[in-house]
Amino acid sequence: MRAELVCYESFGGNGMLCNPEAIFRGLLADAEFQHFEHVWIIDDDEAAARFRDEFAGHPRVSMVRRGTSDYYRAVATAGYLVNNATFPPHFSKRPGQVYLNTWHGTPLKQMGFDMPDGARQSANTLRNFLHADYLLAANPFMAETMYEDAYRLRNVFAGEIIEEGYPRIDRQWVDEESRQRAEEQLRAAGIDTAGRRVVLFAPTWRGTDFAHAGADLDELARRTEQLGRELGGEIVVLLKTHQSVHAIARTREGGMPNLVPNTIPTNVLLGLADGLITDYSSIFFDYLATGRPVAFYTPDADDYEQSRGTYLPLSDLPGPVSGDAAETARALRALMDGSERHPQYGAWQERFVPFDDGDATSRVIAIVFRGEREGFRVRRAATDGRTPIMVYLGGMKSNGITMSALNLLHNIDHEKYDVTVLLAQSRKKQQRANQRRIDPRVRQVFRMGEMNASKAVQVRRYLDNRRLKSRRPSSRGWHTRLWADEWIRLFGGAKFQWVADYSGYSAFWSNLLLHAPARRRAIWLHNEMMSDRDRTVGGRKPLHRNLSLVFELYPYFDALVSVSPTLTAHNRQGLEAFARPETFKTVRNLPNADEVAAGRAVPLRDAALGSAAEEKAGPAWLEELCGRTPDQKWFVNVGRLSPEKNQERLLRAFADVSRERPEARLLIVGQGPLREHLSELIVELGLEGAAFLTGMQRNPWAIMDAADCFVMSSRYEGQPMVILEAALCGMPIVSTRFASVEDALPERTIHIVEQDDAALAAGLRASLDGEVPPSRLDIPRYTADVLAELDDVIATSNPTAAVRIPKRR
Repeated sequence: MRAELVCYESFGGNGMLCNPEAIFRGLLADAEFQHFEHVWIIDDDEAAARFRDEFAGHPRVSMVRRGTSDYYRAVATAGYLVNNATFPPHFSKRPGQVYLNTWHGTPLKQMGFDMPDGARQSANTLRNFLHADYLLAANPFMAETMYEDAYRLRNVFAGEIIEEGYPRIDRQWVDEESRQRAEEQLRAAGIDTAGRRVVLFAPTWRGTDFAHAGADLDELARRTEQLGRELGGEIVVLLKTHQSVHAIARTREGGMPNLVPNTIPTNVLLGLADGLITDYSSIFFDYLATGRPVAFYTPDADDYEQSRGTYLPLSDLPGPVSGDAAETARALRALMDGSERHPQYGAWQERFVPFDDGDATSRVIAIVFRGEREGFRVRRAATDGRTPIMVYLGGMKSNGITMSALNLLHNIDHEKYDVTVLLAQSRKKQQRANQRRIDPRVRQVFRMGEMNASKAVQVRRYLDNRRLKSRRPSSRGWHTRLWADEWIRLFGGAKFQWVADYSGYSAFWSNLLLHAPARRRAIWLHNEMMSDRDRTVGGRKPLHRNLSLVFELYPYFDALVSVSPTLTAHNRQGLEAFARPETFKTVRNLPNADEVAAGRAVPLRDAALGSAAEEKAGPAWLEELCGRTPDQKWFVNVGRLSPEKNQERLLRAFADVSRERPEARLLIVGQGPLREHLSELIVELGLEGAAFLTGMQRNPWAIMDAADCFVMSSRYEGQPMVILEAALCGMPIVSTRFASVEDALPERTIHIVEQDDAALAAGLRASLDGEVPPSRLDIPRYTADVLAELDDVIATSNPTAAVRIPKRR
């Protein structure tokens, strides 16, 4: 680590720009830091040429290209890192480095988790913020609204927030040398501002794909030309595009009117401008420090507020707001020609640029590089007294584990716990749809990128897995460092009181959580785990390797959590060779009662067909269920079509009943590897027209509500979520006996039969004869009891499970 090396990056390598540039120039000129070396990350040819023109031959200033080996070396070895956006997903701050993230503006448009699909869109930004030692806020609004609220840094950010203004705004106090340099660059780009007033047009980016920006750029060019005509010939309109599309705009066929070179610092342009026209860009916050007028041209205001949203209503902005170019131009010109400000301008200055007096750079340098605190506005992120906990949810496929995890997140006491979930980044529709169902109060962190480990270390890990060997935490330095480094890459300096592997089926995630710097760790056991490990599908045991590795890690968790008391006892006995008896705990599953009630309220045809409900006929089962006759009785089974659910037995039992009671019907709702086999079995048993496979249904509760009895034929289970949901629907329930069936419902109203075809058929007949009463669930009482179980597990501590992280050399 080179403590005297400072590495800078702006807008992903777009140039020497924004707050990092202001800090760089401040350090370069400061006599105290003449021993510092400076390296810029630049990936733009025009910006690189500008850099070489100014700093070629400078003994302490250099440049590297983004993505090169020199780039990785600079980022890994610099003592200080300064970025106004994000380092890429594989970045991880090393011990001893100081990371200052300045960001690039006070937000008007919504950010972070406040954006549509914001958790996924802002994943790498959140990861960078969690790594930072310092976050720079231009004002308290930015610190609270963006950092603490939108990016959910409250309770988990380990660094400090600096509220001392924005260094880049210092550059708006333009000296003569800077003015002349900017005017020369404008002339070189074919823009002559001599003797003319300047209006800067700086709209935000509206498109959705930077790689296909042509149509949006055509419209931007048209608007720029229209504003120029309306303002008149003695005023020149300069176009400042969004950083992310400048390169595309520069190469547009036919050019862009008065496109400002990206090499001119934005805040120098703001210092030169007599007026500003923008829309939703944060650039206007900086411009308030000049005291000069700003107008807001918003032809798509309604669409933008609906699709992206703004923190402050457009009607409250500190300047005229209009969707018409001519009206915008007239309003701005009146302000430029007059002596009065817009009535809201002064209040916005006081709120958003209270510290921008031209000396913010020196204050930031004093805090970050001199370590000074006295008299400066530096603070930790706010805390609200909640306990920060983190849960890994699993693969987010549409299965029982995912549904129970989503329901837990819905029911957990969010006033007591600040909940973070860890997710694998996936592009699959099913996983993304389930991710969007996560309670909005929950902070989402995505694992993106790969481990930063040498090939030799990865080979050692791979060989351990092949040998079914899970290493004890802290047993080998390379192993512990590998997982601790991966945790830091994902979470930076964030700390949690308790972490949980809610999935419990992958040694990768179990290892990761065992190396989290948390006080307590738990892992969930959703089934009879020994049976699950040895389950055979198609002649293979798909879970054997991973669960064998996971079992070896059980001793290092504080709590092994099963989802019913009987299952806890069963797992305690079956896994006695792997964990101490006292670590086995119970937290029962929770249904989402609100979701079930909402699903039941949807008409059956609408639930099954969605928007096509009135346009086409549905499948045979749906048409028959919607038009059922009084003598028909419908059984329903909901679950994955896989061996442990044993729908094959259900079909055989139902075939026996159907011969006596031809009016009976059976629906099997779900998807899985046995669908084709079960479809063939329906034909083989002569059940066509009586038994139906519906496939996966987004709203199974409407179907359950329309049916007469819920039936389960599983060989083994944890605590099936569908039994709780069936009870919420007030259904009679028939189930084969498995270890935890007795306490699957607190009222114990399930009609339990033995694990054979004849017994299950007898249970179906009992339901048809009215001998199986409806089940009920006192959901407020049940929820309170389960949350008390969870509280107990979170409070469980096992000091011997602590992982010692060796120092990295």
